[in-house]
Amino acid sequence: MRHAILGAGGVGGLIGVALAKSAESVTLVLRPETWKDYPAEISLQSPLGSFRVPVDRATSVAGPYDVLWITVKATQLESALRSVAVNPDQIGAVVPLLNGIDHVTLLRARFGHDRVVPASIGVEAERVAPGKFIHRGMAIRLAFSAIGEGRLASTAEEFRKFGFACQFVADEMKLLWTKLSILAPFALTTSASGLTIGEVSSDPAWRKRLEGMAREVAAVGTASGTPLEASTIVAFFDKTPPGGRSSMQKDVAAGNLPELDGIAGAILRRAEAHDIDVPVTRELVAMIRGKSAGANKT
Repeated sequence: MRHAILGAGGVGGLIGVALAKSAESVTLVLRPETWKDYPAEISLQSPLGSFRVPVDRATSVAGPYDVLWITVKATQLESALRSVAVNPDQIGAVVPLLNGIDHVTLLRARFGHDRVVPASIGVEAERVAPGKFIHRGMAIRLAFSAIGEGRLASTAEEFRKFGFACQFVADEMKLLWTKLSILAPFALTTSASGLTIGEVSSDPAWRKRLEGMAREVAAVGTASGTPLEASTIVAFFDKTPPGGRSSMQKDVAAGNLPELDGIAGAILRRAEAHDIDVPVTRELVAMIRGKSAGANKT
């Protein structure tokens, strides 16, 4: 199968290496200013092994592909889509691995409802240099909406052989809300505090915010049609390795624009629509915006 990957960060690199290792055709879609010097071979260091694989490189999606993977940050989505020059009918499936929920509607308006296969990935992966990626920790959890099972079953099997845990989920909104219910408390508390998730959990004041955030996202998800339990969300963090830091936290520390709208915005907009008060979410967003503004001034 032919795969194009829009977004050569940690997740895009991991997906690219896994597919190319399985002898799939992989094209990384790069910004024009980075394309010339980007290596034709990419590498991954992982508990699953060390890999070096060849890939094609392009500055646009200009030909037919079986799968277009979208792995950019939510803040980069609209600009990244300008590099998709091909007719949507020449793409078999569009698989977004973005944080949040609202990107699905945007992508379906452009590519068509059935062509877009909502998906989520749980992994700690990072790009450390152009074409060089690191996967930390063993678990890679990849879930697809069942709407794409007929087109992606063989690809999912290749991921399983590589070491991913893959599944197809009938309820795609549950798929997206389940990830958001974990991601939002994790990203917002670690980013606002500058602490690891273990330090957040063990500090009484930050633990209270973590639990409050879990209650708020559970209430908003449930009101939006996806029942969620705050106790289940909190229990997840009690089993999470304590040294974990979120990608939003790393963006804030580096002075990059955090994905506040993609992650927290999805909760805030739905909370307002359902008249649900979410004071902890609002407090954490304000704290992160203050840190980001301060970083951008220095």
